[in-house]
This record gives sequence, C-alpha cells and structure tokens, in this order.
Amino acid sequence: QGLARHPVTGELWDAEHGPRGGDELNRVEAGRNYGWPVITYGMDYSGAYVSPFTALPEMEQPLEYWVPSIAPSGLAIYRADAFPQWQGDLFVGALVDRHVRRLDMEDGAVAAQQPLLGELGERIRNVKVGPDGYPYVVTDGAEGRILRLTPP
Repeated sequence: QGLARHPVTGELWDAEHGPRGGDELNRVEAGRNYGWPVITYGMDYSGAYVSPFTALPEMEQPLEYWVPSIAPSGLAIYRADAFPQWQGDLFVGALVDRHVRRLDMEDGAVAAQQPLLGELGERIRNVKVGPDGYPYVVTDGAEGRILRLTPP
C-alpha cells in the first residue's frame, strides 16, 4: 500500500497489508524472500490460519508488524528541515486506525511510534513530503482533504 525510496541511501521501503493483522513494514532488498504467504502474523478474513508459521529459515522478518491491522496506506520518509527532530523517520497512513503513524527510526529500526491527526477521525489515504519540506496527508472521506503538517 505504501512504497518509498530513501532520498539519501536509495533504500526501498514498503508498508503492506496483511489479512486481519500482520500488516508489515519492510526494507526491500533484491533477492530476499519476505515469506508471504508461507510466513505471516495475520489471520485469513474467515478466521482460518493463512499459515501456522511466523518465521522460517531463509525468510525475512518484517522490521515492524501490526496486529491488529492498522491497514497501512501511503508511506513517506522524512528528510527535510521543517521538523528537524523527524529526520529519517517514516510516516505511514492508517486507514483503520484513522491517523498518520510516525515511526521514529533509530539505526534502521523502529524505536517508537506516534499517532498523529487521530483527532480528525478520518481515514488516511496517503502521506508524502512536499518539495517545501512539509508532510502532506490525504484523507479519503466524502469530503476528502489534503492537509499540510506544520510545526506548532
């Protein structure tokens, strides 16, 4: 649902849906096996197991996974000046949780997570960093909006 290339390192990151949980954040590397559907933290929508395995040799673990599902949408890597404290952090939209989730990245791992804009109560369809250095968020309600995040 979300794919972003790091503007400095060139790394490719993805945020993907799992069934009823098991949504994942991965740093995508050529030749690696990310396991779906052999390994997963999610359940099928029917309630049955997609797989009984969450890990197997030769298969990559996600850098982060969400159970229950946040239903990720859109992904952005922050490398701008408007929010210096967010340098290198990832932003993922959350359709089910109805917020933008900031992933505080430290040494290539998720150190903490912070929900943003949850007070809107709107599904977040996409998030991107504009050329002006501000994060932009798209909501997908009947009166969908494009919002710009600015420092307080």
